[in-house]
Amino acid sequence: MTNRPATDDLAAFYEALLFVAERPLTLAELAEQASVPRAQAESILETLGSELETSGRGLRLQRMGDEFQLVTAPEVGERLASYAAHEVARVTPAALEALAIIAYRQPCTRMEVEAIRGVEVDAVLSNLLDRRLVRVVGRKDAPGRPLLYATTREFLEVFGLPDLDALPTLRELGNGAELLTAPDLAVSADGVKPVPSDGAAGDG
Repeated sequence: MTNRPATDDLAAFYEALLFVAERPLTLAELAEQASVPRAQAESILETLGSELETSGRGLRLQRMGDEFQLVTAPEVGERLASYAAHEVARVTPAALEALAIIAYRQPCTRMEVEAIRGVEVDAVLSNLLDRRLVRVVGRKDAPGRPLLYATTREFLEVFGLPDLDALPTLRELGNGAELLTAPDLAVSADGVKPVPSDGAAGDG
């Protein structure tokens, strides 16, 4: 009985931590954040997952291997669909194009997005950041150390995707889709092309 308040406190802490996290957190990270052994962290997470499910809450704890994240409960999915559709409708075509490039290339730089789109994307990126659809995840090891961008959990939720593996395949996207995942791009007067694996090029 004496350990129950501590367990409740840590369960609440984990719920809040996973809610604000931009990505799934590993068991090791969660144990470190609470300063408890991994076995205790795992037990608390099991308790949290069970409580979320049995209490009929709108969130569920999802475990993928050694990683944990909060997701919306399946039973509220239909009610959230109209909200998600509204959010997608608010994304401009220019922002959708930039978002698609980031989703497939991530992490990627602003210059890579601009090379593929052919126009500046400063304002578009700012809007996507404000709406928490993309986030900064680091800097590229290249001249100028440009920022690297990736999509967020909100991106998955807004577009109704369980994970990035649910994105359409490049074959489904059609001609030109190879630019989305090419490691390096070459920019010239003729346009943007993937750099052959034995070639040498930067972000352009």
